[in-house]
Amino acid sequence: MWQCKRCSIRESSRYKLLKHCRLHHHYGPSQRYLCIYVNCPCTFKTWCGLKTHVYKCHSSHFKQTAVSSVTFRCELCDCSDLTTERDYFGHIGSHLRNSETVTCVFSGCSFKTNIFGTFYSHKKRKHHSDSLKDFKVGLVVCFDSAQHSDDLEGVGASCSDFLDPEVGTELVSGSNHSTENLTDLVEQKIAGILLKLEHIFQIPATAVDGLVEELSFLLSSACTSITKRTVEEVFKSHNLHIGQAVVEELANTVCIFNPVSKILAKCGPLGTSFKRKQYYKHNFRVVEPVEYILSVDQRKSFQYITLLKLLQELLSHNHILDRVIEQHIGQEKSENLANGLSVYRSFRDGKHFRTNSFLAVDVLRISITLYIDDFEVCNPLGTSRKKHKLCGIYWVLDNLPPGSHSALSSIYLAVLCKSDDLKTFGFEKVLEPLLKDLMILEQHGVFIAQLNEFVKGTVNCVIADNLAAHGLAGFVENFSGEHICRFCVAKKNEIQFLTADVFECRTRELHLAHLKSALETSSLCCGVKRDCVLTKSLSHFDVIAGFPPDIVHDFFEGIIPVELAECLAVLISKKYFTLEKLNSSIQNFDYKWGDKTNRPHVIPHTYSKKKHIGGNAHENWALLRLLPFIIGPLVPEDEQAWHVLLDLKDIVELVVAPIHCDESISYLEFKIREYRQRYKELFPNSRILPKHHFVEHYPVMIRLFGPLVHKWTMRFEAKHSFFKQVARHTNCFKNIPLTLARKHQLVIAHHLHMSDEKKQLVVTNVSSVPIDVLQSDIAAAFNQRLPDETDVHIAKNVSYNGMNYSKGMIVIHGESFGLPEFAEILQLCVLEGKLHFFVRKISAWYREHFRAFELSTSHVREVAVIAHEELVDEYPLAAYSVGRLRLVTLKRSVTFLGKQN
Repeated sequence: MWQCKRCSIRESSRYKLLKHCRLHHHYGPSQRYLCIYVNCPCTFKTWCGLKTHVYKCHSSHFKQTAVSSVTFRCELCDCSDLTTERDYFGHIGSHLRNSETVTCVFSGCSFKTNIFGTFYSHKKRKHHSDSLKDFKVGLVVCFDSAQHSDDLEGVGASCSDFLDPEVGTELVSGSNHSTENLTDLVEQKIAGILLKLEHIFQIPATAVDGLVEELSFLLSSACTSITKRTVEEVFKSHNLHIGQAVVEELANTVCIFNPVSKILAKCGPLGTSFKRKQYYKHNFRVVEPVEYILSVDQRKSFQYITLLKLLQELLSHNHILDRVIEQHIGQEKSENLANGLSVYRSFRDGKHFRTNSFLAVDVLRISITLYIDDFEVCNPLGTSRKKHKLCGIYWVLDNLPPGSHSALSSIYLAVLCKSDDLKTFGFEKVLEPLLKDLMILEQHGVFIAQLNEFVKGTVNCVIADNLAAHGLAGFVENFSGEHICRFCVAKKNEIQFLTADVFECRTRELHLAHLKSALETSSLCCGVKRDCVLTKSLSHFDVIAGFPPDIVHDFFEGIIPVELAECLAVLISKKYFTLEKLNSSIQNFDYKWGDKTNRPHVIPHTYSKKKHIGGNAHENWALLRLLPFIIGPLVPEDEQAWHVLLDLKDIVELVVAPIHCDESISYLEFKIREYRQRYKELFPNSRILPKHHFVEHYPVMIRLFGPLVHKWTMRFEAKHSFFKQVARHTNCFKNIPLTLARKHQLVIAHHLHMSDEKKQLVVTNVSSVPIDVLQSDIAAAFNQRLPDETDVHIAKNVSYNGMNYSKGMIVIHGESFGLPEFAEILQLCVLEGKLHFFVRKISAWYREHFRAFELSTSHVREVAVIAHEELVDEYPLAAYSVGRLRLVTLKRSVTFLGKQN
């Protein structure tokens, strides 16, 4: 018997199991078909791709497991060692190809032929439903007679599958489910497809209506003649003489009562746009937005998606709840070890979380992170600029492992309103329904049916740019004023000659004193303007511990474009290269893999005047990281402006590191001081920006909040693109927050309803090959690592935890004297459901001028097999040729924790 990987259903053959998985839409990530074998991680875009994979890659597995106690005997020769039905019929086919006469192997049938095609047609027509129990006596031998009937029943259901090229194509053949259940499943599947077309691919509702109408017509009326001809052929093949009137009636009945045509008909549940919306609401459990009125006279309102209802819907899905519980148990087990070694892997290792008496407890608590930002849905340079500017408040569930929120479908919408309305009516009015839900969550909790209990929770922190963070936290929103920092009491004129560690850090007691003074005098007190709206409602949210700094706005959209403009101006003025040469090098550089997507833009001619190179965060990051390869050979090693850029590159690599320890934090602190000193020496007349000062707090902030890369706004900024795309396609701005909120909730419901747990390993274009056909050095390394394996699944591209791996990439697999050891991927393979790499180890030494490692193939050319979990850092790198050098640069700093961790 074959058991489904997604449910407890068991089928008698693997092909019936494939049909079951297709019928019940048991998909993996991105709606891909999953392989039915437990240890196989392969996924496929199409149903045919899955069938081909099972036939090619798992035929040997089927031979070993399906009928190990059964053998077949040939009537024409002495062959009696055939252990699978496929081999048996293949053997019979060899006799037929030699024009030998073969008698039908099924009992009660005297059919004979010496033509392979005739034998195949006879078997398909007469014995398509027969199993091994129907074979003639003596042809099938079972070693254990007590289990004979069970063995034959378990494998015999697929006896016609091996010679039938069309096996598995029918949707519900052989299923044990009732007709009503099958109709519901088909209905939900069609509804999911239409929802995806209309709300994910942004196909207009009128176009979907036209498509549904045409499909309904084709399935009901246009196919009547085809169905009639098919019915006649079936009757004729069975030697049945049925009257023409009966055939026509049967064909008409099949077409008219086709469940798909009934579903898509005008009177059906999906026939019109209105009916489809109603169907989505009731069957996909859509959490609809609620409109709250700000002003009746001015017709001002905003949209709110009930947090408690959506949170309850999320935790009702077992795959999400299981990950929440696993993360909670894992954190309890590793907490003492991590704290004892001063390792910072997530926000839970930060001091702010550990000192939170509500969240840092043994019982399960829901931790939520909010995000707030303004964004334009129209062309920012057009006539509608700022007219339809919106403010979005999102939230994520922090109880999931780090990296779980890289998918935009795991970022949920809470509030959507116009930015002007937020400025007019204030945070308290707009956030009122959200704060009520958060108060209920904090005081009473949300009921989880699977746990049969209420689980409490609160807001852990708020992610935002500096302007939004100061506005929501109650600090002054003018960064040209006197107090510009929410982390300390520094003044703007003092940061020009004093570092951040000199100033007094804000504490909860100090903030309460400043707030009291500001409220009594109705004026600013050390940058505090008013109370935070969250602290008024939530007992366990601290404004000092609730607003971490943001790497994206501080570095990638703040310091980096400014410093690049200043330093490039110095380098060009010294005639190391021209602006035209620089732009030509940027355009012609051979970017690889992910760098192609984020390739930097050319430097504008106005960069020196504006003191800013422009560009988005990804482009500026890529330019800073790859600039040593682009122009490094043209710049002298003792150039001070070059050292400023290289120091900035080092700081960025440290800041975006996903794991920190005390040593790495101390090194970051040293690099920031060195960078500030060199910058002031090179540009004595330039003023230290507020963002320079914020960065000086980063070492302390990492100890308080954990790795800051887990609290950046990068993925939240990407969420805005969905709303911009919807606004562009709908072109309806009458009540744009309502339109966008409804569309978003339908998409979220689709992902929750149609998708299953996000799979760690996604493999495409996989092939199973024997070890013997691999190169000798690769085969030797494989046999040394896994001597019992004879076959291996080779893949061209593999995605693991969102990281894409390909042949030729560079990975870090170890350390030597504190420096990373590199290896080049020769092949990607999957063994027992786990990702492994065939790699060639590479010698490397550090080149200070390029802030990169020069690679050189080892004289031994050692080839090894390493598992993914053995990598020191899972981020794949690319090697670039710079002159005669082959260099690789890190994208993020690597922290070596040793074997204890």
